Amino acid sequence: MDKRVVITGLGVVAPNGVDLTSFAEAIRNGTSGIRHDPQLEQLQFSCQIAGKPDLEASHIAKYLSPLELRNFNSTGILYGIIAGIDAWTDAGLSLEQNEDPDWDSGTIFGAGTSGIDKFRESIYKLDELQIKKLGSTVVVQTMVSGVSAYLGGKLGLGNQVSTNSSACITGTESILMAYERIKTGQATKMLAGSTSDSGPYIWSGFDAMKVCTYKHNNVPEQGSRPMSATAAGFVPGSGAGALVLESLESATKRGAKIYAEILGGAINSGGQRGSGTMTAPNSIAVQRCIKSAMANAKVTAAEIDCINGHLTATAKDSLEIENWTAALERKGSDFPYINSLKSTIGHCLSAAGSIECVAAVLELREGFIFPNINCEDLNPEITRLISRDKIPQTMIRADLKILAKASFGFGDVNACILLKKYDHE
Repeated sequence: MDKRVVITGLGVVAPNGVDLTSFAEAIRNGTSGIRHDPQLEQLQFSCQIAGKPDLEASHIAKYLSPLELRNFNSTGILYGIIAGIDAWTDAGLSLEQNEDPDWDSGTIFGAGTSGIDKFRESIYKLDELQIKKLGSTVVVQTMVSGVSAYLGGKLGLGNQVSTNSSACITGTESILMAYERIKTGQATKMLAGSTSDSGPYIWSGFDAMKVCTYKHNNVPEQGSRPMSATAAGFVPGSGAGALVLESLESATKRGAKIYAEILGGAINSGGQRGSGTMTAPNSIAVQRCIKSAMANAKVTAAEIDCINGHLTATAKDSLEIENWTAALERKGSDFPYINSLKSTIGHCLSAAGSIECVAAVLELREGFIFPNINCEDLNPEITRLISRDKIPQTMIRADLKILAKASFGFGDVNACILLKKYDHE
Protein backbone atom coordinates (compact mmCIF):
# COMPACT_ATOMS: atom_id res chain seq x y z
CA MET A 1 0.00 0.00 0.00
CA ASP A 2 1.33 3.43 -0.95
CA LYS A 3 2.34 5.63 1.97
CA ARG A 4 1.07 9.17 2.43
CA VAL A 5 3.83 11.77 2.30
CA VAL A 6 3.91 15.02 4.27
CA ILE A 7 6.27 17.96 4.62
CA THR A 8 7.68 18.41 8.13
CA GLY A 9 10.58 20.82 7.66
CA LEU A 10 11.47 23.88 5.59
CA GLY A 11 14.71 25.75 4.95
CA VAL A 12 15.52 28.58 2.58
CA VAL A 13 18.34 30.86 1.49
CA ALA A 14 16.80 33.45 -0.83
CA PRO A 15 17.61 36.95 -2.07
CA ASN A 16 14.91 38.40 0.20
CA GLY A 17 15.49 36.22 3.26
CA VAL A 18 18.16 33.77 4.39
CA ASP A 19 16.07 32.07 7.07
CA LEU A 20 12.47 30.89 7.16
CA THR A 21 11.14 33.70 9.37
CA SER A 22 12.60 36.57 7.32
CA PHE A 23 11.67 34.89 4.05
CA ALA A 24 8.05 34.35 5.14
CA GLU A 25 7.76 38.00 6.16
CA ALA A 26 9.30 39.17 2.89
CA ILE A 27 6.95 37.18 0.65
CA ARG A 28 3.89 38.26 2.64
CA ASN A 29 4.91 41.91 2.25
CA GLY A 30 6.09 41.65 -1.34
CA THR A 31 9.61 42.69 -0.33
CA SER A 32 12.11 42.48 -3.17
CA GLY A 33 15.60 41.06 -2.76
CA ILE A 34 16.82 42.32 -6.13
CA ARG A 35 19.73 44.77 -5.98
CA HIS A 36 22.22 46.53 -8.23
CA ASP A 37 25.31 44.34 -8.68
CA PRO A 38 28.53 46.38 -9.05
CA GLN A 39 30.42 43.36 -10.41
CA LEU A 40 27.95 42.94 -13.26
CA GLU A 41 28.30 46.64 -14.07
CA GLN A 42 32.08 46.40 -14.01
CA LEU A 43 31.92 43.43 -16.39
CA GLN A 44 29.63 45.41 -18.70
CA PHE A 45 26.65 43.09 -18.47
CA SER A 46 23.49 44.37 -20.09
CA CYS A 47 21.58 43.32 -16.97
CA GLN A 48 23.33 44.81 -13.94
CA ILE A 49 20.84 43.74 -11.27
CA ALA A 50 20.46 40.37 -9.55
CA GLY A 51 18.91 38.50 -6.67
CA LYS A 52 21.68 37.27 -4.38
CA PRO A 53 21.31 36.04 -0.77
CA ASP A 54 22.96 38.30 1.78
CA LEU A 55 24.89 36.00 4.13
CA GLU A 56 27.02 37.33 6.97
CA ALA A 57 30.22 35.51 7.91
CA SER A 58 28.84 34.96 11.41
CA HIS A 59 25.81 33.20 9.92
CA ILE A 60 27.92 30.97 7.68
CA ALA A 61 30.09 30.00 10.68
CA LYS A 62 27.09 28.25 12.25
CA TYR A 63 27.15 25.64 9.48
CA LEU A 64 30.80 25.20 8.48
CA SER A 65 33.89 25.11 10.68
CA PRO A 66 36.95 27.28 9.99
CA LEU A 67 38.68 24.17 8.63
CA GLU A 68 35.79 23.42 6.28
CA LEU A 69 35.73 27.04 5.11
CA ARG A 70 39.42 26.99 4.18
CA ASN A 71 39.63 27.33 0.38
CA PHE A 72 35.82 27.01 0.21
CA ASN A 73 34.10 29.34 -2.27
CA SER A 74 31.23 27.37 -3.79
CA THR A 75 28.18 29.57 -3.24
CA GLY A 76 25.73 26.95 -4.50
CA ILE A 77 26.95 24.29 -2.07
CA LEU A 78 26.98 26.85 0.75
CA TYR A 79 23.37 27.85 0.11
CA GLY A 80 22.34 24.20 -0.09
CA ILE A 81 24.08 23.26 3.16
CA ILE A 82 22.41 26.11 5.05
CA ALA A 83 18.92 25.52 3.61
CA GLY A 84 19.23 21.75 4.06
CA ILE A 85 20.40 21.85 7.67
CA ASP A 86 17.76 24.47 8.51
CA ALA A 87 15.03 22.26 7.05
CA TRP A 88 16.34 19.25 8.98
CA THR A 89 16.35 21.08 12.31
CA ASP A 90 13.00 22.74 11.53
CA ALA A 91 11.59 19.22 11.25
CA GLY A 92 12.79 18.53 14.79
CA LEU A 93 15.48 16.12 13.63
CA SER A 94 18.83 15.76 15.36
CA LEU A 95 22.24 16.86 14.10
CA GLU A 96 24.04 14.55 16.53
CA GLN A 97 26.81 12.48 15.03
CA ASN A 98 26.06 8.77 15.48
CA GLU A 99 28.33 5.85 14.70
CA ASP A 100 25.92 4.38 12.15
CA PRO A 101 24.20 6.17 9.24
CA ASP A 102 20.47 6.82 9.32
CA TRP A 103 19.53 4.04 6.90
CA ASP A 104 15.94 5.27 6.51
CA SER A 105 16.79 8.88 5.59
CA GLY A 106 18.38 10.30 2.46
CA THR A 107 18.51 13.32 0.20
CA ILE A 108 17.85 14.24 -3.40
CA PHE A 109 19.25 17.75 -3.64
CA GLY A 110 19.45 19.27 -7.10
CA ALA A 111 21.90 21.66 -8.72
CA GLY A 112 22.51 23.15 -12.12
CA THR A 113 26.23 23.70 -11.70
CA SER A 114 28.61 23.50 -8.77
CA GLY A 115 31.53 25.64 -7.71
CA ILE A 116 31.86 27.82 -10.80
CA ASP A 117 34.26 30.17 -8.97
CA LYS A 118 36.27 27.22 -7.64
CA PHE A 119 36.45 25.74 -11.15
CA ARG A 120 37.67 29.06 -12.56
CA GLU A 121 40.26 29.32 -9.79
CA SER A 122 41.46 25.80 -10.60
CA ILE A 123 41.87 26.57 -14.29
CA TYR A 124 44.04 29.61 -13.51
CA LYS A 125 46.22 27.62 -11.11
CA LEU A 126 46.64 24.89 -13.71
CA ASP A 127 47.64 27.43 -16.34
CA GLU A 128 50.19 28.81 -13.90
CA LEU A 129 51.54 25.29 -13.18
CA GLN A 130 50.33 25.43 -9.55
CA ILE A 131 48.50 22.12 -9.45
CA LYS A 132 49.86 21.32 -5.97
CA LYS A 133 48.17 24.43 -4.62
CA LEU A 134 44.66 23.42 -5.65
CA GLY A 135 43.84 21.90 -2.27
CA SER A 136 41.91 18.81 -1.31
CA THR A 137 38.34 20.13 -1.72
CA VAL A 138 38.37 21.07 -5.40
CA VAL A 139 36.67 17.85 -6.50
CA VAL A 140 33.82 17.92 -3.99
CA GLN A 141 33.22 21.64 -4.64
CA THR A 142 33.09 21.28 -8.41
CA MET A 143 31.25 17.98 -8.86
CA VAL A 144 27.53 18.60 -9.37
CA SER A 145 26.68 16.14 -6.60
CA GLY A 146 28.85 18.06 -4.15
CA VAL A 147 25.83 19.57 -2.40
CA SER A 148 24.20 16.20 -1.67
CA ALA A 149 27.58 14.77 -0.64
CA TYR A 150 28.10 17.53 1.91
CA LEU A 151 24.56 17.19 3.26
CA GLY A 152 24.81 13.40 3.38
CA GLY A 153 27.87 13.70 5.59
CA LYS A 154 26.56 16.54 7.75
CA LEU A 155 23.35 14.64 8.49
CA GLY A 156 24.68 11.06 8.42
CA LEU A 157 22.22 9.96 5.74
CA GLY A 158 22.30 6.27 4.84
CA ASN A 159 19.54 6.06 2.25
CA GLN A 160 19.75 7.48 -1.29
CA VAL A 161 22.10 10.48 -1.44
CA SER A 162 22.14 12.01 -4.91
CA THR A 163 21.79 15.16 -6.99
CA ASN A 164 19.40 15.69 -9.88
CA SER A 165 19.88 18.32 -12.56
CA SER A 166 17.14 19.34 -14.99
CA ALA A 167 17.50 23.07 -15.59
CA CYS A 168 14.69 25.17 -14.10
CA ILE A 169 12.54 22.21 -13.03
CA THR A 170 15.34 20.80 -10.84
CA GLY A 171 13.85 21.83 -7.50
CA THR A 172 10.31 20.67 -8.19
CA GLU A 173 11.65 17.47 -9.73
CA SER A 174 13.77 16.71 -6.65
CA ILE A 175 10.69 16.93 -4.43
CA LEU A 176 8.71 14.60 -6.67
CA MET A 177 11.59 12.11 -6.80
CA ALA A 178 11.91 12.14 -3.00
CA TYR A 179 8.14 11.84 -2.68
CA GLU A 180 8.13 8.68 -4.79
CA ARG A 181 10.88 7.13 -2.69
CA ILE A 182 8.86 7.56 0.50
CA LYS A 183 5.54 6.71 -1.11
CA THR A 184 6.89 3.35 -2.25
CA GLY A 185 8.40 2.55 1.14
CA GLN A 186 12.06 2.82 0.12
CA ALA A 187 12.73 5.59 2.65
CA THR A 188 11.06 7.13 5.69
CA LYS A 189 12.48 10.65 5.45
CA MET A 190 14.03 12.49 2.50
CA LEU A 191 15.60 15.92 2.36
CA ALA A 192 14.57 17.38 -1.00
CA GLY A 193 15.64 20.66 -2.53
CA SER A 194 17.93 22.42 -4.94
CA THR A 195 20.52 25.16 -5.13
CA SER A 196 22.10 27.55 -7.60
CA ASP A 197 25.44 29.36 -7.67
CA SER A 198 25.68 33.14 -7.61
CA GLY A 199 27.78 35.35 -9.82
CA PRO A 200 28.75 36.36 -13.33
CA TYR A 201 30.12 32.99 -14.41
CA ILE A 202 26.69 31.39 -14.05
CA TRP A 203 24.70 34.41 -15.28
CA SER A 204 26.84 35.52 -18.24
CA GLY A 205 25.37 33.01 -20.69
CA PHE A 206 21.84 34.26 -20.08
CA ASP A 207 22.97 37.86 -20.50
CA ALA A 208 24.58 36.89 -23.81
CA MET A 209 21.29 35.29 -24.89
CA LYS A 210 19.55 38.63 -24.25
CA VAL A 211 16.88 37.02 -22.08
CA CYS A 212 17.64 39.22 -19.04
CA THR A 213 16.22 42.69 -18.55
CA TYR A 214 18.49 45.68 -19.19
CA LYS A 215 15.86 48.39 -18.68
CA HIS A 216 15.85 48.56 -14.90
CA ASN A 217 19.50 48.88 -13.87
CA ASN A 218 18.71 52.11 -12.00
CA VAL A 219 15.56 50.73 -10.32
CA PRO A 220 16.49 47.16 -9.38
CA GLU A 221 13.41 46.35 -7.31
CA GLN A 222 11.20 47.12 -10.32
CA GLY A 223 13.19 44.91 -12.68
CA SER A 224 11.47 41.53 -12.29
CA ARG A 225 8.02 41.93 -13.84
CA PRO A 226 6.18 38.62 -14.38
CA MET A 227 2.83 39.03 -16.17
CA SER A 228 3.52 42.72 -16.82
CA ALA A 229 3.02 44.42 -20.19
CA THR A 230 6.47 46.02 -19.68
CA ALA A 231 8.29 42.82 -18.75
CA ALA A 232 11.67 42.95 -20.49
CA GLY A 233 13.30 39.68 -19.49
CA PHE A 234 14.14 37.89 -16.29
CA VAL A 235 16.42 39.02 -13.47
CA PRO A 236 19.06 36.38 -12.55
CA GLY A 237 18.88 35.08 -9.01
CA SER A 238 20.37 32.43 -6.76
CA GLY A 239 19.87 30.62 -3.48
CA ALA A 240 18.48 27.33 -2.22
CA GLY A 241 15.28 25.82 -0.91
CA ALA A 242 14.90 22.63 1.12
CA LEU A 243 12.01 20.53 2.39
CA VAL A 244 11.95 17.50 4.67
CA LEU A 245 9.53 14.90 3.32
CA GLU A 246 8.37 12.15 5.60
CA SER A 247 5.83 9.37 5.69
CA LEU A 248 2.69 10.43 7.52
CA GLU A 249 3.10 7.40 9.76
CA SER A 250 6.59 8.49 10.84
CA ALA A 251 5.62 12.14 11.30
CA THR A 252 2.60 11.23 13.41
CA LYS A 253 4.55 8.76 15.51
CA ARG A 254 7.17 11.31 16.52
CA GLY A 255 4.66 14.16 16.91
CA ALA A 256 6.20 16.33 14.20
CA LYS A 257 4.56 19.49 12.97
CA ILE A 258 3.13 18.96 9.50
CA TYR A 259 3.19 21.84 7.02
CA ALA A 260 1.35 20.21 4.12
CA GLU A 261 0.73 16.94 2.31
CA ILE A 262 2.04 16.05 -1.14
CA LEU A 263 -0.75 14.53 -3.22
CA GLY A 264 1.26 13.72 -6.33
CA GLY A 265 2.60 15.22 -9.50
CA ALA A 266 4.12 14.60 -12.90
CA ILE A 267 7.32 15.17 -14.87
CA ASN A 268 7.59 15.08 -18.64
CA SER A 269 9.26 16.51 -21.73
CA GLY A 270 7.99 17.95 -24.98
CA GLY A 271 10.85 16.23 -26.79
CA GLN A 272 11.67 19.53 -28.54
CA ARG A 273 9.02 18.63 -31.07
CA GLY A 274 6.19 20.78 -32.38
CA SER A 275 6.52 24.22 -30.75
CA GLY A 276 9.15 22.88 -28.34
CA THR A 277 12.83 23.76 -28.66
CA MET A 278 15.81 23.85 -26.31
CA THR A 279 14.49 27.15 -24.93
CA ALA A 280 10.76 27.15 -25.79
CA PRO A 281 8.01 24.90 -24.45
CA ASN A 282 5.93 22.40 -26.35
CA SER A 283 2.50 23.56 -25.18
CA ILE A 284 0.95 20.14 -25.62
CA ALA A 285 3.56 18.70 -23.25
CA VAL A 286 3.00 21.47 -20.69
CA GLN A 287 -0.76 20.86 -20.68
CA ARG A 288 -0.22 17.12 -20.55
CA CYS A 289 2.10 17.51 -17.53
CA ILE A 290 -0.50 19.55 -15.62
CA LYS A 291 -3.27 17.08 -16.45
CA SER A 292 -1.09 14.10 -15.56
CA ALA A 293 -0.19 15.71 -12.24
CA MET A 294 -3.86 16.15 -11.39
CA ALA A 295 -4.63 12.56 -12.36
CA ASN A 296 -1.71 11.25 -10.31
CA ALA A 297 -2.81 13.31 -7.30
CA LYS A 298 -6.49 12.43 -7.80
CA VAL A 299 -7.37 16.12 -7.89
CA THR A 300 -9.87 17.79 -10.21
CA ALA A 301 -9.22 21.15 -11.83
CA ALA A 302 -12.12 22.66 -9.89
CA GLU A 303 -10.39 21.82 -6.59
CA ILE A 304 -7.27 23.89 -7.27
CA ASP A 305 -7.41 27.14 -5.28
CA CYS A 306 -4.09 28.69 -6.26
CA ILE A 307 -1.25 28.26 -8.74
CA ASN A 308 2.36 29.08 -7.99
CA GLY A 309 3.52 29.60 -11.54
CA HIS A 310 6.88 29.44 -13.28
CA LEU A 311 6.28 32.90 -14.88
CA THR A 312 9.72 34.36 -15.50
CA ALA A 313 8.90 37.87 -16.87
CA THR A 314 9.61 36.95 -20.48
CA ALA A 315 7.42 36.81 -23.57
CA LYS A 316 6.41 33.27 -22.59
CA ASP A 317 4.34 34.38 -19.56
CA SER A 318 1.14 34.75 -21.56
CA LEU A 319 1.73 31.34 -23.16
CA GLU A 320 2.07 29.77 -19.71
CA ILE A 321 -1.26 31.27 -18.66
CA GLU A 322 -2.83 30.04 -21.88
CA ASN A 323 -1.55 26.53 -21.16
CA TRP A 324 -2.96 26.62 -17.62
CA THR A 325 -6.38 27.71 -18.88
CA ALA A 326 -6.38 24.95 -21.48
CA ALA A 327 -5.23 22.24 -19.05
CA LEU A 328 -7.67 23.24 -16.31
CA GLU A 329 -10.48 24.30 -18.64
CA ARG A 330 -10.93 27.33 -16.39
CA LYS A 331 -10.86 30.95 -17.58
CA GLY A 332 -11.87 34.44 -16.55
CA SER A 333 -13.17 34.75 -12.99
CA ASP A 334 -13.32 30.94 -12.72
CA PHE A 335 -9.53 30.70 -12.91
CA PRO A 336 -7.61 30.02 -9.65
CA TYR A 337 -5.46 32.70 -8.05
CA ILE A 338 -1.96 32.75 -9.55
CA ASN A 339 1.32 34.29 -8.44
CA SER A 340 5.01 34.31 -9.27
CA LEU A 341 7.69 34.55 -6.60
CA LYS A 342 10.13 35.68 -9.27
CA SER A 343 8.75 39.21 -8.98
CA THR A 344 10.61 39.54 -5.66
CA ILE A 345 13.61 37.20 -6.00
CA GLY A 346 14.28 36.95 -9.73
CA HIS A 347 14.80 33.66 -11.53
CA CYS A 348 16.93 31.46 -9.29
CA LEU A 349 17.46 28.92 -12.09
CA SER A 350 18.06 25.42 -10.67
CA ALA A 351 17.00 26.68 -7.21
CA ALA A 352 13.79 28.29 -8.46
CA GLY A 353 11.46 25.33 -8.01
CA SER A 354 12.54 24.51 -4.45
CA ILE A 355 12.49 28.10 -3.16
CA GLU A 356 9.08 28.60 -4.77
CA CYS A 357 7.80 25.35 -3.25
CA VAL A 358 8.84 26.58 0.20
CA ALA A 359 6.80 29.74 -0.47
CA ALA A 360 3.85 27.65 -1.67
CA VAL A 361 3.91 25.49 1.47
CA LEU A 362 3.94 28.63 3.65
CA GLU A 363 0.90 29.93 1.77
CA LEU A 364 -1.01 26.72 2.46
CA ARG A 365 0.07 26.48 6.08
CA GLU A 366 -0.54 30.13 7.00
CA GLY A 367 -3.55 30.84 4.79
CA PHE A 368 -2.39 33.67 2.54
CA ILE A 369 -1.56 34.37 -1.09
CA PHE A 370 1.64 36.38 -1.50
CA PRO A 371 1.45 39.41 -3.81
CA ASN A 372 2.75 39.78 -7.33
CA ILE A 373 4.70 43.02 -7.56
CA ASN A 374 5.65 45.08 -10.61
CA CYS A 375 2.61 44.05 -12.64
CA GLU A 376 0.35 47.05 -12.16
CA ASP A 377 0.29 47.13 -15.98
CA LEU A 378 -0.89 43.57 -16.54
CA ASN A 379 -0.18 42.08 -19.94
CA PRO A 380 -3.41 42.38 -21.98
CA GLU A 381 -2.76 38.95 -23.51
CA ILE A 382 -3.08 37.58 -19.97
CA THR A 383 -6.12 39.60 -18.87
CA ARG A 384 -7.83 38.44 -22.05
CA LEU A 385 -7.68 34.94 -20.55
CA ILE A 386 -8.12 35.45 -16.80
CA SER A 387 -9.61 38.10 -14.53
CA ARG A 388 -7.35 40.75 -13.05
CA ASP A 389 -8.43 39.93 -9.53
CA LYS A 390 -6.92 36.44 -9.92
CA ILE A 391 -3.46 38.06 -9.98
CA PRO A 392 -3.30 39.66 -6.51
CA GLN A 393 -0.96 42.64 -6.17
CA THR A 394 -1.34 42.84 -2.41
CA MET A 395 -1.33 39.95 0.03
CA ILE A 396 -4.74 38.42 0.57
CA ARG A 397 -5.90 36.04 3.26
CA ALA A 398 -7.35 32.82 1.90
CA ASP A 399 -8.21 29.42 3.29
CA LEU A 400 -6.34 27.49 0.62
CA LYS A 401 -6.88 23.74 0.40
CA ILE A 402 -5.02 22.66 -2.73
CA LEU A 403 -2.19 24.46 -4.54
CA ALA A 404 -0.53 23.58 -7.84
CA LYS A 405 3.14 24.39 -8.39
CA ALA A 406 4.74 24.02 -11.79
CA SER A 407 8.21 24.55 -13.22
CA PHE A 408 9.27 24.58 -16.87
CA GLY A 409 12.86 24.51 -18.10
CA PHE A 410 15.48 24.53 -20.81
CA GLY A 411 15.42 21.32 -22.79
CA ASP A 412 11.61 21.48 -23.03
CA VAL A 413 11.12 19.80 -19.64
CA ASN A 414 8.18 20.20 -17.25
CA ALA A 415 7.25 19.35 -13.65
CA CYS A 416 4.05 19.93 -11.71
CA ILE A 417 3.28 19.08 -8.07
CA LEU A 418 0.00 19.20 -6.13
CA LEU A 419 0.14 20.22 -2.47
CA LYS A 420 -2.66 20.05 0.08
CA LYS A 421 -3.18 21.85 3.36
CA TYR A 422 -2.88 19.25 6.08
CA ASP A 423 -5.95 18.97 8.27
CA HIS A 424 -4.60 17.54 11.49
CA GLU A 425 -6.49 14.31 11.74
